[in-house]
Amino acid sequence: MSGEPENKGRAWRGQGLWAAVAIVGLAVGSVLYLLGGGNGNSARSAQATALAGLAKGEVAAFSVKDAPADIPAVTFRDADGKDHSLSDWRGKLVLLNLWATWCAPCRHEMPALDGLRTALAGKDFDVVALATDRGGIDKPRKFWTETGIKSLSLYLDSGDAQHGLGVIGMPTTLLIGRDGREIGRLIGPAEWSSQDAKALIEAAIKLN
Repeated sequence: MSGEPENKGRAWRGQGLWAAVAIVGLAVGSVLYLLGGGNGNSARSAQATALAGLAKGEVAAFSVKDAPADIPAVTFRDADGKDHSLSDWRGKLVLLNLWATWCAPCRHEMPALDGLRTALAGKDFDVVALATDRGGIDKPRKFWTETGIKSLSLYLDSGDAQHGLGVIGMPTTLLIGRDGREIGRLIGPAEWSSQDAKALIEAAIKLN
């Protein structure tokens, strides 16, 4: 009989310990819940999911990253020899197309990129066509004239963009967010003036 109060005391202390553990666990869980946006998914995950659903038809090959990825700073020149970097477009969604005059698919898709820029470029979006020719600006400039490109500006890789961005085939097109990080890319040509492409870009403008 004399041991019963002591046993009860141990039981109460054990229950108190477990209650404290439970409270701490709930607190930690609540913090993680709030940091995760309240539903276990971040806004960027929602963006990736939405854009992946629009990667179809003419832009079915567009691959969306699970989360936007940092990309290195790269420099390039315009037709007048002035230096530029992607930071010049910070605050805009950018479709960056790397191409070359020797690449037949690149030449074929350029009018579509020109059409996309004509249709959607503005304060929220731009298309940047970056030639990777090693012989200078003359061949890209000649191609611009022959093809009748009107909206796109002409830029030439300074030598580090193709390697720095991990581009191994032409054409490759990167979608870059307002914060300068890569949202996704498409390797190979696409009909960028199509309704499929416009729907993808318009959604990205709203979501980013």
